[in-house]
Amino acid sequence: MFVIVGMIVVFSAVIGGYLLEHGNLSVLFQPVELLIIGGAAIGAFMISNPLKIIKATLGAVKGIFSGESYSKQDYVDALMLLNGVFYKIRQQGLVSIESDVDAPGESVLFNKYPKILKNHRAVLLIADTLRIVMTTTIATYELEALIDTELETYQEEILSPSKAINFVADSLPGLGIVAAVLGIVLTMAKMKESPEVLGQSVGAAMLGTFLGVLLCYGFVGPMGKNLEHSAGERVQYLNVLKVALISFLGGSAPKVAVEFGRRVIPENVQPSFAEMEEALRRRK
Repeated sequence: MFVIVGMIVVFSAVIGGYLLEHGNLSVLFQPVELLIIGGAAIGAFMISNPLKIIKATLGAVKGIFSGESYSKQDYVDALMLLNGVFYKIRQQGLVSIESDVDAPGESVLFNKYPKILKNHRAVLLIADTLRIVMTTTIATYELEALIDTELETYQEEILSPSKAINFVADSLPGLGIVAAVLGIVLTMAKMKESPEVLGQSVGAAMLGTFLGVLLCYGFVGPMGKNLEHSAGERVQYLNVLKVALISFLGGSAPKVAVEFGRRVIPENVQPSFAEMEEALRRRK
């Protein structure tokens, strides 16, 4: 929602300022300039990225407009799930959760939180971490290093759409110059025309530079930054799970491990200690 509002603000400010200076809107309507710049940008995007990144980028851009992000309740649910897993392990032993981690979709613990079940990466992190503890004698510090490596790899993967979009944004001013140069070439062929015709032709040519810069800094570049923030948020969510898991597997009590996880939640969506206590109390 805010992305759409932001685009409207950018468009309104630029076009509104132009109109306040008594500009002629018909001069700005140059579909051929958009065809040159947009077509070249799409072509460059296809040349610079393999198919899997192209698909990931298209999906990520689509997700920008949904405005989805992790809420306070999402983090509370994640810690509640881990608390349930930790208490089951503490009361019945590590083997008791084998069926839960092998088939999370059929687990009573996981099915209490359907939104988490849809988060494949989060479920995989929890299940794989507990599975490796059940089947090996890995030290806690080694397990933490393993998860950190996994998160670094995942972060690099989900930053690919942002990098692809930023590459397109960086190319737009240059492509705008290409369109402008082509316009000047066409203008040179009209040197015998009247000054009025030449003026319109030069104005249309210069519009290419304007469109390239506007698209770069007003629309495409900010979209790339939005994707970067979204990727960071997804990694932060997984980091909360990691901190709680490592704390518990390192010997902390379930409630203490949950508190470790709560402390690393971003401040704007962090539940208070009292809110977390109340959630745990209601679940019992």
